[in-house]
Amino acid sequence: MAEEIRKILVVDDEPDLENLVRQRMRRDIRAGRYEFTFAGNGVEALEKLKADPTLEMVLSDINMPQMDGLTLLDQIPQVDPNVRAVIVSAYGDMKNIRTAMNRGAFDFITKPIDFDDMKVTIDRTLRHLDLMRDALRSRDQLVAVRREIGVAHDIQKSILPTVFPSKPGYQIFADMVPARGVGGDFYDIVQLDSGRIGLAIADVSDKGVPASLFMMASRTLLKGAAIGTGAPGKVLEEVNDLLEQENEASMFVTVFYSIFDPESGQLSYANGGHNPPLLVHADGSSELLPQTGGMALGVMPELPYKEDSVHLAPGDVVVFYTDGVTEAENEESEAFEVERLQAIFENPPANAKEATAAVFEAVNDFAGSADQFDDITCLVLHYVGPSA
Repeated sequence: MAEEIRKILVVDDEPDLENLVRQRMRRDIRAGRYEFTFAGNGVEALEKLKADPTLEMVLSDINMPQMDGLTLLDQIPQVDPNVRAVIVSAYGDMKNIRTAMNRGAFDFITKPIDFDDMKVTIDRTLRHLDLMRDALRSRDQLVAVRREIGVAHDIQKSILPTVFPSKPGYQIFADMVPARGVGGDFYDIVQLDSGRIGLAIADVSDKGVPASLFMMASRTLLKGAAIGTGAPGKVLEEVNDLLEQENEASMFVTVFYSIFDPESGQLSYANGGHNPPLLVHADGSSELLPQTGGMALGVMPELPYKEDSVHLAPGDVVVFYTDGVTEAENEESEAFEVERLQAIFENPPANAKEATAAVFEAVNDFAGSADQFDDITCLVLHYVGPSA
């Protein structure tokens, strides 16, 4: 069966953008994956949405004549509530990004547009839309709460990165395996300026659909703050204040956020109540990164988050994980704990993907047939050394 053409409306008043999008996305257009329609402002965009009900996604700039992107976000649900919107904003424009998210934007990308990032964002948005449609189609046919939770989990996992950086100087890989139902673990990888990379791993309190929703809000705020704020401690401070403002359910999230500089090997970080990552050296020795004393996010406003840093040596591996790893239990109710995690790396795997797989294999072998009540999430950074 031929792959369905996905129809996307691009809204921007820059006259050169249409030719640029068609040129940079030509392979996907020729392959019949995407069909792009263009509008120069929000008014024109609404007309095209009304005229073509097969449009599924809107990729819109913010600053435009006649009707800007933020006003357009308010109007889209009145035309078609199932259309997903991604906003394009200037780098670091956190005020407009937050406003866009509050008005229903699914995600955002920054200018100047990185077309690789744009394609990943488009695919993630359309995947999320497909899952939402599946959920709606299945709603009347669900016979048990378990199936509802299964759909919710798929939606949750659809927003996690599935494309991982692999460069001559480093590799990154991550995975998340649910326990039962919907959880609140997530990880993220954010491309920053000067080739630096933001790495985050987090765990929301509680489980179920409310935790999943809180997880998605936390991930969006963290990504925005990472791009617009800079230092790890400041990122956690901003996200904490935003989560605490509208947290009627009194939920919280533990977050470890770091910035990795591939050229210098420096990993700077701040910890909001999360498990400290394991630093593994080339000879198989390892230790936990020092704590920075920060509290979980969403509990109290205006909390300070201290920072620390470490310089990675060639061959070093940093293993980020949630407590679903160290607190996994076997049939005798024994916990996996950090010592078993360290034992995995006494003979360090060759790359980040193998290291991640080794963690899951070890936990699964240890747990055996015992039921697990927490998601298992792991993100691995393998530093080879400065690129030539």
